[in-house]
Amino acid sequence: MSSIFKSIASAFRDLVRFKIAWIIIWPVLAATLFWSVIGYLFGDSFTELIYLAFGEMGVGEWLKNVEPAWIATSIQNLIHIIVFIPLVIMTTLIITTIFIMPALIKLVAKRNYPELKRENGGSISGSIVNAVLATGVFILIWVVSLPLWTFGVGVFIPFIAAAFMNQQLFRYDALSEHANKREIKEICASNRYSLWGLGLLTGMLQFVPVLNLLAPIFTALAFIHFGLDQLQLLRTNNEKRNDAVVALEE
Repeated sequence: MSSIFKSIASAFRDLVRFKIAWIIIWPVLAATLFWSVIGYLFGDSFTELIYLAFGEMGVGEWLKNVEPAWIATSIQNLIHIIVFIPLVIMTTLIITTIFIMPALIKLVAKRNYPELKRENGGSISGSIVNAVLATGVFILIWVVSLPLWTFGVGVFIPFIAAAFMNQQLFRYDALSEHANKREIKEICASNRYSLWGLGLLTGMLQFVPVLNLLAPIFTALAFIHFGLDQLQLLRTNNEKRNDAVVALEE
């Protein structure tokens, strides 16, 4: 647990540094603009899909006939928001991973882990596959859980989805330049719960107005610090273990 809070503290420290100030806002603005345009162009089609989905759940006729009419409109607008927000979050995180993550890794590694050897165990194809998997499961969680919103249970879904998206999307890329393939697998396996915890804590920031503008970069920084710190610890322990084996053989 201490490694999680250490990573978060390091991410906050880096967040205020001038070198990364220019990359904080633009991914959120780009994602918001993209989905706003899509919503404007295809809003009517999306509304039809909403009514179709509610029809399958057996509440479509009720929604059409509910009085006064503003209640139905409010429900429809709420659903638009419920769908719009995760799409913006997902797109922002993907933009951050593809375009900004390498620069952040370089800054963090140069300042905090200058002696950490680069093994380049990750690859572009691996990052793409990982991003596609993370996006697919993220969308599936939201689609499958939509009926739960009618019972109030859906309030927990955004946090679960954000935690999954963050840990799945960033853990691989945070290690891809410095760790080899075996180290990536070992760190992800041995820190499974910590990665989910870090994903949940950073994911909560995505739902806080104003602060959510900082969330993508903050999340990336937190996972970079966590990953590189765990990699450094793993290699240190392996070196000690190897030294002990050599000493015993002598």
